[in-house]
Amino acid sequence: MAKSSNQKMKILYLLKILFHESDAEHAISMKKILEKLEAYGISAERKSIYDDFEKLYVFGIEVKREKGGYYIDNREFEIAELKMLTDAVLASKFITEKQTKNLIKKLETLASVHEAKQLDRQVYMMNANKGFNKAVYYNVDYIYEAINSNKQIEFKYFDIDINRKQIYRNNDKPYVVSPYALIWDDENYYLVAYNEKNEMIRHYRVDKMDAVNLKRKERIGKEEFDKLDMSSYTKSVFGMFGGKSEMASIVFPNRLIGVVYDRFGRDVTVIKQDEEHFMLRTKLVFSEQFYGWLFGLGSGIKIVSPPSAADKYKEMARNVIENH
Repeated sequence: MAKSSNQKMKILYLLKILFHESDAEHAISMKKILEKLEAYGISAERKSIYDDFEKLYVFGIEVKREKGGYYIDNREFEIAELKMLTDAVLASKFITEKQTKNLIKKLETLASVHEAKQLDRQVYMMNANKGFNKAVYYNVDYIYEAINSNKQIEFKYFDIDINRKQIYRNNDKPYVVSPYALIWDDENYYLVAYNEKNEMIRHYRVDKMDAVNLKRKERIGKEEFDKLDMSSYTKSVFGMFGGKSEMASIVFPNRLIGVVYDRFGRDVTVIKQDEEHFMLRTKLVFSEQFYGWLFGLGSGIKIVSPPSAADKYKEMARNVIENH
C-alpha cells in the first residue's frame, strides 16, 4: 500500500492527537490513536508509535501510560492556570465582549478538549460591563512600539455622554505625549506618559484613546518618569484619577487593617493609635473616588491631615445628608 503524503508528518499528527484528545483524567487508547491517525490518511503500527513516544520524550514531551491509555503529562499550562487567565480576561472591562470570547477560545486550545469544557463554562460569568472600544488591542500595540522605539505618540481622547456618544476632549485636537508605561488598575488599562504641554506625568485610559499614531519625534520627560515609584503611584492614585499627591494621616479602626494592607501593601506605614485604632501615613491623591472609598468602609475613620482633605470629607458627608 502506497504511503500517503501525510505519512512523513506522522509524529506531528500524533502530537496533535495527544495534545487535544488526552489529559491526566482522559487517557487515549492505542486503538483510538491508530484510528485517528488513519483518519488523517496515516497508517501506523503500535511499534512505530512507541518509537515516536521515545522521540517526543527526547524532545522534552513526556507521554505517560495509565489505565490502558496514553496522555501528555507536561503541558505548558495547568488547567488551574488557564482558569485564572480566563477569569482575568472575563474581568477585564477594557476588552470587548467579542474579543473576550475570541481570547478564551484561544486559551481553550492550550488544554485538551475535555479540560477546555471547564473554561467554556466560565464564559457564562461574562461581565455585562464590558468595553466597547475594539481598538484597545491596537492601541496597546502602538504604545509598546512607541516605548520600544523611543518615540512620541499622538491620539484623540474622549468621554462618553448620556447618549453614549464619544465627546472628544481638547477641542477635538490630538494629544501628543511621550509614553513610558502601561498600568492595569481597577480592571482598566492606563497609559502613563509625559505631557510636554503640561510639563508633567499624566495617565490616560487606553480604551478612551482613539486614532493612536506614532510620531517621528523622540520621547522627552524621562527624568520626570524616573522619579516615579510606580508601585506607590498606583496605590496613591485611586481609580487613576489624577491630582496633587500629598502626605496623609488617616485613623482607621483595627477591623480595617486587612483592607488597608490590601489597598496600600504590607510595607505601608501604620502606627498604633490606641487599643482600637491605628493611623495610616502615606502619600495620596485626594479625589472624589478616594473619598467614596472611605465612605464605603463605614464609620470610625478620621482624616487627620492634611486639614483641607478633612474639610472636604466633612463637606461631602454634609452634602450626602442634605440630598437625602
